[in-house]
Amino acid sequence: MVACSFIAMSGAQTVSGTVTAEGLPLPGATVLVKGTTTGTSTDLDGSYTITASEESTLVFSYVGYLSKEIVVGNQLTINVNLEPDNKLDEVVVIGYGTQKKSDLTGSVSSVSAQDVADVPVSRVDQALQGRAAGVQVTQTSGAPGAGTAIRVRGGNSITGSNEPLWVIDGIIVGTNFNLNNLNANDVKSIEVLKDASSVAIYGSRGANGVILVTTKSGANIGGGKPQINVGIFTSTQLVPERPDYLSQEQQIEYTNQDAILRGVAEPFPGDPTDYPDNDYLDLLLDPSPITNVDVSIAGSSENGSVSYYNSLNFFDQDGLIENSGIQKYIFRSNLDFKITDNLKAGTRINYSRIKLDNGVVGYSGLLGILPTQPVYNDDGSFNGANEVTGNPFNNPVATAKLDIDETISSNLLATIYLEYSPIKNLIIRSTFNPDITNSKRNEFTSSQRPDLQVGDSNARISTISTINWNNENTVQYSGTVGEDHSYTVLGGASFQKDVIETASAQAFGFTTDATSFNSLGLGTDPTRNIVSSGYSQRTLVSFFGRLNYTYKDKYLLTLVGRSDGSSVFAPGNKYNFYPSIAAAWKISEESFMQDQDIFSDLKLRASYGQAGNQAIDPYSTLAVYAEANTSTNGIELPGLLLGRPANPNLIWETTTSFDIALEASLFGGRVFTEFNYYYKKTEDLLLDVTIPRQTGYTNQLQNIGSLENKGWEFLVNSTNINNDNFNWNSTLTLSSNKNKVLDLGGEEFIDVVVDEILGAGNLRLIVGETAPVFTGVQFLGTWKSQEEIDASGQDAATNFVGGPKYKDTDGDGFITNEDFEVLGNPFPDLIFGFENNFSYKNFDLSIYIQGTVGNEVYNLRTRNSFFIRGELPKYAEVANYWSPDNPTSNIPRPGFVEGAYQPNSFDVEDATHLRLKNVRFTYNVPVKEMGWKGIDGMAIYATGTNLLLLSDFRLIDPETSAFGRQGLGNLAQGFSRGEYPNASVLSLGLNVTF
Repeated sequence: MVACSFIAMSGAQTVSGTVTAEGLPLPGATVLVKGTTTGTSTDLDGSYTITASEESTLVFSYVGYLSKEIVVGNQLTINVNLEPDNKLDEVVVIGYGTQKKSDLTGSVSSVSAQDVADVPVSRVDQALQGRAAGVQVTQTSGAPGAGTAIRVRGGNSITGSNEPLWVIDGIIVGTNFNLNNLNANDVKSIEVLKDASSVAIYGSRGANGVILVTTKSGANIGGGKPQINVGIFTSTQLVPERPDYLSQEQQIEYTNQDAILRGVAEPFPGDPTDYPDNDYLDLLLDPSPITNVDVSIAGSSENGSVSYYNSLNFFDQDGLIENSGIQKYIFRSNLDFKITDNLKAGTRINYSRIKLDNGVVGYSGLLGILPTQPVYNDDGSFNGANEVTGNPFNNPVATAKLDIDETISSNLLATIYLEYSPIKNLIIRSTFNPDITNSKRNEFTSSQRPDLQVGDSNARISTISTINWNNENTVQYSGTVGEDHSYTVLGGASFQKDVIETASAQAFGFTTDATSFNSLGLGTDPTRNIVSSGYSQRTLVSFFGRLNYTYKDKYLLTLVGRSDGSSVFAPGNKYNFYPSIAAAWKISEESFMQDQDIFSDLKLRASYGQAGNQAIDPYSTLAVYAEANTSTNGIELPGLLLGRPANPNLIWETTTSFDIALEASLFGGRVFTEFNYYYKKTEDLLLDVTIPRQTGYTNQLQNIGSLENKGWEFLVNSTNINNDNFNWNSTLTLSSNKNKVLDLGGEEFIDVVVDEILGAGNLRLIVGETAPVFTGVQFLGTWKSQEEIDASGQDAATNFVGGPKYKDTDGDGFITNEDFEVLGNPFPDLIFGFENNFSYKNFDLSIYIQGTVGNEVYNLRTRNSFFIRGELPKYAEVANYWSPDNPTSNIPRPGFVEGAYQPNSFDVEDATHLRLKNVRFTYNVPVKEMGWKGIDGMAIYATGTNLLLLSDFRLIDPETSAFGRQGLGNLAQGFSRGEYPNASVLSLGLNVTF
């Protein structure tokens, strides 16, 4: 025995490394030499050191995770990533730290790197759609680089932003950060913080939810050998299905009939074949490519003191419409250094360079051109006159070839951190985070455009420079009292400053296209030159703290508080405090649960607290000047007047929320499920209200009004089949949110103007209703006879046989705003996502569907494509319009004017839809069995995105936002004019690991 021991010890060596779970340090994990009692545990950083021989096998284990065995061999560094065998024991990122899901008292949804990688997206927010319960993600447009509108448990504000706060590697980048700056392949995990306990640590910025993005590191790749990954995919975007419109012949007949009934000359006399039949969508839309190349190098030094992750990304997407597209270059470097046993430092650097061709032709505009409209004149030049009205015609073919609209931007997003642990379990951390963006937009309207007058050619250059920085300092201590009590205390201070500078110059009267926007001095009409500039600054100081307490690993308590002070508010209102409390009960740890085989884990949790919303821009509390010219002795002189009254009483909007949830792991961890119910009330809403005219002003921004959101979320993860050759896993997410306006400062309703022609009328805030709702009159079809009109009592001057018939709700004989009813709203009754993953030997298949039920979309195109304007294209169904020969039709006849139209129920359509979002088929090449040395892994895959859409919407895709997500689009969601379509995308890719 002594001899054997001597021989064993003579071959012993020191092995060190880190133990992680999903790439995050796992403190307290056990490292054991198999077959012996020799072992150790990892420290707070997940690090360990152990002595073992080359022949030894190390066993790495942790409660709730699958154990892993590794033969030592000649390895001096062994880093291990343990896989969870239970969803409740995954490690998730929370504000200013990480935590096991089983120890969470708040509501957090996670999206893994694999979820992001499965869908070839250009922006990380696109990967969230349908994957996080309680999160509604709407793709506002299919244009390259277009973003999404995200609502976490509904919208909380009317005037302010409803977008969640984005935090990237601990850097608070706000709600408007351009996510094109991130490479989706760099993402390790995404967490969505939803309830008060989770978001209160972010205080006045967390009311709309917080999305945490964590990027990859090399901490779990050891041995001193770098791991190189190369990923390439190429895609083809297919031209999507188009709305169904009248044929050229049918349109000519309708347009002529419209002219006859209005008493003007027919614009298309004679044979329809004498006129062009141009399909402008065919002329300007083509299948287009996407190319993406990713290269990353990751690893750590032999002793684990240095880890690194570096990547380069090239992304190039041509738009479906000519002269649109995006090209991105992104570099990332993540470095971590263990300087001493007590001192760590590191950096996160992300630099991006983006060129975005904004597109000078809109898809919506193409839908509004008659097929009879010529593209070219007889001499081959571009046509610039409308064939029906004689007005100038913005020829989209000419515009696409001649005009320029591009944005070139660069962004540097970085973190520098220092972490010191003077004693065990005490961590002091300080970070400095710069975020610097420079953007330049170049626009040029060609002098060759056939629709322009001499001198209308113009060029404009606009620049935006933002310099934001954030310094955060935290102190964290973890400890125990006896065997039953454990706690973690976090305290911190944050200091942030954001500066935005803008400049713009525009010149007119270019006689040549030779220099386009590169020489504004060539504009020949200096009297029309426009020059502007702007400056904006915001500062924020915060102090925050959190206590996590556990008793017997069964009863959990979390207390959070944050005090924020902001420069945007007046003295006396600059600071506000946001507290929260949360508790959880691990029911499965109780003695009465030990003799059952159904629940592996069962946890009940609840939270209550407040978060805020800085819903105003800098200087909003101050009076501002407005430009106003005056005249003296017949000479016009520039001047200023007070354009807005001051309001030093403005304060933050505050959201108070309650959340209760049940989490369970069943049948040995094969099924994980979670159900949440929540209620949120937002008070001190910022609204622009009418004030007495004797003040000298008509309106003022004030804190009045309130609204509520309440709903539920349901998640199920299941392992349906799990054996050596075949695996099948499923994930289902369901959520529903209902919101309601509680108060509008004494007003019953407020109209929101979204239509330049109609003004107010089709979007309204109403006390007791969803915020907002679509409004209008009920469309009852057509008037079938003059007797019917006379019997109705409605005004005979604006109603006619074959014209639209509306419901006169108040019976006064006139159709006015008083007859408007609630016609629907853009918020679904149900949001769902359902994913199935199959694997058989070396083959993987993923199928993912998502959609909504019960929401509506307001079709702004219906006014012109169904009701009025014979010179504009009509839906195919309009071929069956009312006429004396077709007296039962409910489709209005041609020939009536704009005044006969009212926003109505026919404009509002069902937006319920189901989308086959993604199908991915992967072949994992067995490189080791094939003897391919130097290659650790290889996967070949084919992906289809947006392959199928089931919807009854006339413009095909109801997932749209005509007004985007900022400004008016913050409130006016669910409007469509026929936006840039979401293409079906077919991709073929290759991933190789060396």
